Amino acid sequence: MPKLDRLPEAQRQSILTLAVEEHDTAPFHRPRKPLAAARVAIVTTAGVHVRTDQPFRPGDPSYREIPSATDAGEIVQTHTSIGFDRTGVMADLNVVFPLDRLREMVDEGVIGELAPRFFSFMGAQRDVVPIRTTTAPEVAAKLVADGVDVVLLTPT
Repeated sequence: MPKLDRLPEAQRQSILTLAVEEHDTAPFHRPRKPLAAARVAIVTTAGVHVRTDQPFRPGDPSYREIPSATDAGEIVQTHTSIGFDRTGVMADLNVVFPLDRLREMVDEGVIGELAPRFFSFMGAQRDVVPIRTTTAPEVAAKLVADGVDVVLLTPT
């Protein structure tokens, strides 16, 4: 991660004055059933998507659906933040999108099953209002419709 004093002054000031939302609670709810019986989905802000999907753009509040049966080699990242080190993701997608690890956990009986689809947003958002008011509620409704019991949130 770059140090702020190494950034151009305009970018440094932009980061220092960025309004950040504060929350009094953490997004955790105890699962209603044991993990071994749970349907699990991934929601990430890593800006990953299926290779044939439209890439993310700077400030893009939309999301991409990733079918859980997608081969990991068909998932790419187009996250545009200059402060995001992609080295780990390029070496192993599971660093931000643990698809292979979850599949292993299903095979081992640690979790019940994978949801039919996962969801990806682009992180490093300056304006989170469209996500909070529109796209996140859309994704939440889709997770409920898919019968998801547990969501693994993975940040960038």
